[in-house]
Amino acid sequence: MLLLAACTPDGRKEKGGELDTGKVTIGADQSVSPVPPWRAPAIEVTQDNAAALRKQADAALAAGRLHEDATAAIPLYLALSRYDPEDESVAQALTQALGALLDTGRQALVSMDHDRSQLRRAHEVAAVARVVAPSDRAVDAFLDSLDRADEAARANRLGEAALAAARIGERGQAGGAIGYFREALERRPGDARARQGLAAAESALIRRAERSAAVDNYDRADYWLVRAAQVREGADTVPQARERIALQRAMRVNALRDAGIAELGTPTAPALRRAREHLAELLRIAPTGDAATMELRTRIERASHYGLFSPGAVFTDSLPGGSRAPRMVVIPHGAFSMGAADGEADATDAERPTRNIRFDRGIAMSRTEITVGEFRRFVEATGHRARAVRRGYSTIYDERSGNFVRAGNVDWRSDYVGRPAADDMPVLHVSVGDAMAYAQWLSDQTGHRYRLPSEAEFEYALRAGSRGRFPWGESSPPRATGNFTGAADVSPSGRRWSNAFGNYGDGAWGPAPVARYDADRHGVHDLAGNVSEWVADCWHSSYRRAPKDGRPWVNPGCRTQVVRGGSWASSPANSRSAWRQGTDVNNTNARVGFRVVRDI
Repeated sequence: MLLLAACTPDGRKEKGGELDTGKVTIGADQSVSPVPPWRAPAIEVTQDNAAALRKQADAALAAGRLHEDATAAIPLYLALSRYDPEDESVAQALTQALGALLDTGRQALVSMDHDRSQLRRAHEVAAVARVVAPSDRAVDAFLDSLDRADEAARANRLGEAALAAARIGERGQAGGAIGYFREALERRPGDARARQGLAAAESALIRRAERSAAVDNYDRADYWLVRAAQVREGADTVPQARERIALQRAMRVNALRDAGIAELGTPTAPALRRAREHLAELLRIAPTGDAATMELRTRIERASHYGLFSPGAVFTDSLPGGSRAPRMVVIPHGAFSMGAADGEADATDAERPTRNIRFDRGIAMSRTEITVGEFRRFVEATGHRARAVRRGYSTIYDERSGNFVRAGNVDWRSDYVGRPAADDMPVLHVSVGDAMAYAQWLSDQTGHRYRLPSEAEFEYALRAGSRGRFPWGESSPPRATGNFTGAADVSPSGRRWSNAFGNYGDGAWGPAPVARYDADRHGVHDLAGNVSEWVADCWHSSYRRAPKDGRPWVNPGCRTQVVRGGSWASSPANSRSAWRQGTDVNNTNARVGFRVVRDI
């Protein structure tokens, strides 16, 4: 049976009459653990809930949720064992949970070679294990392994600091990087970080040789190469360096290329200018058709259009607290003709005149509509009171009449008929002000500018290079394209659409969970269907005098905003790529949601 640790009110372990403050020994020094002592969450166990808590603990153990919160296995088993210390099955389950916890800690120590954050993960495991079973042999063995890993990490940090200060230690000098990295390998044989450090030290000596060669001091270059060869015997990097030094022109070309690429790490206008200066120098000295020159030219072009990203890249920004912003996809830069083509069926004057718009930079757009779960995180973080919450109603679909009607107690937490909405559903019943507030919150949290897409950006992404009436062409959508009004769709009470795409059914009546249907050629879901979406433009009755560069067309204080894209209840005419509609900025209903874009 496990021996549970007695804990002080602040969670520290009593040990031999003294308090264990969570410190770990690293070499001759004492360093505070990177994680605070673990405190088991307070869980009240009663006769009425004991069985349910046991079931919950078993399920958490099976799912690998060991200690994260009060619903995890170890806190629950601890509470149950304190409630009934004689229950052997709980003790066995706690032992099993501890074993699983230590397995994760051991794996973290293995994984720290390629992910340094795993050492902190191992400390988190240790913090829990100290509380659960401080006298357990397996715990002691794990803590010993953790101590050795900490000692190696300390030596690596000192080595990296010495390396940064150019104290290589190539002749065995005290305080040199090479000595520290070798010490780390003694503490933890095979340590990848130490091996990388020795490789970096070797590289530093090779760089000294290269700098000497750059000023034609080849004797000094050979001296440094001899020292470099003593760092990692048998490595082939030093012979390769000797060959590089013999190729002065190639070295110059590569250095210029690398310098240019390094500038593109922060593709600001000055950085791009400096990168182009390096390219101009490359073009002057490099052979015709040189690969390094072509590579830098390509990267400069990409950085000017996409910043740090590339077309088609999918990314997500982190938010405080460990959550993530919406998944974004980078849509390639380019040009398109915005608006309805001459002779297009069902087109209106509001969709004309057509105009050509070019985007010189790519567009990072959320892959799906913003979901209820994503909007919930925003509301919980800010206390935002959405429009429908403040006024107490919104517009829902009434199955009995087949109409859209006003209903009380309906807001962003509700689905299209007013019931509670699942977190993976597109958020409905939000005004454009709610959508803008969400985008501003993302901006504040990430430091990047999030916003609603402009009308031009939305149509550019929606068309995805097409010029037809619909993104897929002129007829009914291909199978699994999206959530539209299909002739094969049937409501829960047997209703069918009177105006729908023939020979199409998507299996949904009402909005579907995001990303249920196929993405378009850019990797974006549901731009043409599922829910219509707010964009940043004020409503204008035509495109006359509209911006030529794709910016939002905004008038101060406008009360009518543009909605783009068809919805689950839109007629085929209102699912066209060029379709647009003006809606009161305070309108909320069961057909309109939104997505965001991010500047790159």
